[in-house]
Amino acid sequence: MHDDPHEVLPAASDDRSPDLRAEAFQGVRAARRSELAEDYVELIAELIHSNGEARPVDIATRMGVTAPTVAKTLDRLARDGLITRAKYRSIFLTEQGRALAKECRHRHEIVLRFLLSLGLDAETAERDAEGIEHHVSERTLELFADFVSRN
Repeated sequence: MHDDPHEVLPAASDDRSPDLRAEAFQGVRAARRSELAEDYVELIAELIHSNGEARPVDIATRMGVTAPTVAKTLDRLARDGLITRAKYRSIFLTEQGRALAKECRHRHEIVLRFLLSLGLDAETAERDAEGIEHHVSERTLELFADFVSRN
C-alpha cells in the first residue's frame, strides 16, 4: 500500500518516452472531440435509412439527451458542413456528412466483426465497438480486418 498520495507510480511495462506518451494523449483528445460529431452523423444516417427522415426529437430520444443539447450539437454540425436543416424540419446530411457517416459505419463494422470473432457476446461487442471505432488507428483497423478475413 502506498501512503504518499503525491508519489508517482511507474507505469507497468511502459517503456515509451514522455514525448511519445504525450503524443498518444493528444491523439485520444482529438478522437474525443470528433466522437460526438461522428455519433450524430451515424445516427442521422441510420434514422434517414430506417424512417425516411431524421428529426431532432428522434435524435434526442436515441441519444438520451435533451432537445436543447441536440439543437446545440446540430448547430455545430451545420457550421462544420456536415448537415443541413431548416427550423422545424428534418435534418439532412451533406455530402461530407454522408461520407463521414459511411466511414464511421465501416470502422464500426470492422471492430464489431473483430470482437465477435474473438468470441465476445453480441451485446458487449456492439457496446465496445461503439467506443473503440472512434479511437482505433487505420493500421490497427487494417489488422482487425485482416484477422477477421482469416478466421
